Amino acid sequence: MSKVKAGNRPEKVLVTGGAGYIGAHTVKALSEAGYHVTVFDDLSRGHPEHIPGIPLIIGLMEDDKALMDVFESHEFDAVIHFAGESQAGESVTKPDKYFRRNIIGGLNLCSAMVRKGVNKLVFSSSAAVYGDPEEIPITEEAPVRPKSPYGESKAFLEKALAWYDHAYGLKSVSLRYFNAAGADPGSTIGEDHEPETHLIPLVLRAIATHTPLTVYGDDYPTPDGTAIRDYVHVTDLAEAHVRALDFLRNNNRSLVLNLGSGKGYSVLEIIREAERVTGKKAPYTVGKRREGDPAVLVASSDKAAQVLGWKPRLSSLEDIISTAWAWHAKNGLS
Repeated sequence: MSKVKAGNRPEKVLVTGGAGYIGAHTVKALSEAGYHVTVFDDLSRGHPEHIPGIPLIIGLMEDDKALMDVFESHEFDAVIHFAGESQAGESVTKPDKYFRRNIIGGLNLCSAMVRKGVNKLVFSSSAAVYGDPEEIPITEEAPVRPKSPYGESKAFLEKALAWYDHAYGLKSVSLRYFNAAGADPGSTIGEDHEPETHLIPLVLRAIATHTPLTVYGDDYPTPDGTAIRDYVHVTDLAEAHVRALDFLRNNNRSLVLNLGSGKGYSVLEIIREAERVTGKKAPYTVGKRREGDPAVLVASSDKAAQVLGWKPRLSSLEDIISTAWAWHAKNGLS
């Protein structure tokens, strides 16, 4: 991963949602690469202690005046946009929340960037834009047919970015990633949401507390009946965001890229591997499927490898679960 060239002014990057799980890992990677980072976050799910020493501005993406004030009082060369709601199941019952936060907030950001002449954006998109894929692994050319308001909000902003590029020259890299998991190998940052909705921390919590985990659906058309997902280590995702920013610094075009490990694991396979890594049993019960959840999502990341030179280094299931368990143990959560 390249560093900002010595002798040049360090590029100034605004990271929205930078105190969150993936955001904080990316802020760490950006700082190590020589970028000067400022974070904008409402702290609804973020943790300021995960970004020590980084300037933090607290505010809402929906508040266009507050967002514009940030651009008026700072100079930025680029933006990485994480801020937004991210629970597909919840979005089905609360679409208004997702459209307001993700779409209106995203458009506010784009408008502020255009007004201040900031023309480089890395956007945190999602595999949820694909819905039920026709082929596995999923390539970037697959049809975009989201099954949830969450996926719809990501797809909308991707389309909006294409028009902002056409009209204003705002160049973007939209990163459609699959299931972020794991923790910083040094255990300085990890996954800590409340409520927690992601499978791996829920499995580890079940192991630690002996409280049964709910497996949502065992009647999917998969070998063991549980949903299959592609898990990618959060540190690998952070590196991809820095590489995407480097791409925008050196190229005058927009991209859409998948980020995944290229391997799929079922819910029951995750449970079994967590039991192997920890040496403890994970209690669980089986519930109904959640609305908006496809049976299988596995990525082809060939394009990211070709264009960004990115390949996941820490995304084996053992590395993902081991780093997550180590962080939970260090922080008294396991």
